[in-house]
Amino acid sequence: MLAAERAAAPATLAAYTADLTDCETALLQQGETLGTASAEGLRAWVSDMSASGAARRTIARRISCIRQYFLFLLRDGRRADNPAAQLDAPSPQRSLPGFLTEAEVVALIEAGLPPPGAKPAERRRFILGRAALELLYATGLRISEMLALRRDSFRENTRMLLIRGKGGRERLVPLSEPARIAIQALLQEDKTRPGPWLFSGRSPEKPLTRQGFDKILAELGGRAGVPPDRLSPHVLRHSFATHMLAHGADLRTLQTLLGHADISTTQIYTHVQADRLRDIVQTHHPLGQPQSRSEDSATAATDEKNL
Repeated sequence: MLAAERAAAPATLAAYTADLTDCETALLQQGETLGTASAEGLRAWVSDMSASGAARRTIARRISCIRQYFLFLLRDGRRADNPAAQLDAPSPQRSLPGFLTEAEVVALIEAGLPPPGAKPAERRRFILGRAALELLYATGLRISEMLALRRDSFRENTRMLLIRGKGGRERLVPLSEPARIAIQALLQEDKTRPGPWLFSGRSPEKPLTRQGFDKILAELGGRAGVPPDRLSPHVLRHSFATHMLAHGADLRTLQTLLGHADISTTQIYTHVQADRLRDIVQTHHPLGQPQSRSEDSATAATDEKNL
């Protein structure tokens, strides 16, 4: 159902499988199975997860999976009840996403310039890395979306990209001029390589893997002076969103660009707007600055004395 009706990605299917397996393993120790699970058995499973020190986000995700599973069984007529209906899931802690400063992003992209005298394989690695960084930062694509791009998506005058995201949802994202130039440089470098993928790996017939890109990103991060623990494709996506909001973009536009199905997912970035609104109030409100009060008091005292 997840694959056919919701077009769930392989990674999503694997995550659901792992969560269902974890639940079934716990139920078997109580003499139950997923098919015969009781509300008490499921509550004991949740209690065991909490006692084992599992993260609240992990517990919430697994409970969400089990709720959907039993709701599916109920709607499909495989069970007459839903034992997961009353499960209480802890609210996951929503930490602010990590992001790079604008100067760090510029340094990272500049690190993609091939060094003088670089060998062909090294030269291509740097050109590919620079094109990927320009594209990720210009569009906010997920790494899976970027690595799935095909060469025929790009023409010399391409200004918009059609992206197929989570759940098979499609969206159009604009392509910046620096990103377009960097991609054209990669296409020129790979003009003699066969294969359909824009970002191909060692084998031209296969796309670059996530692990392969991580190695390139780590190398460029080292050249740019960005610590490895602050660098990942998702950090670049967060940086795109954070910098867009900081420069005046609204949440609805950002939701469309990021491919979020729900605006609540995009609202995690409102910390940027909060900082900007606070700065605006402090700058433009007549009593926003501490010195304004003292100056107003002094002016009022002078006026009273003159009167």
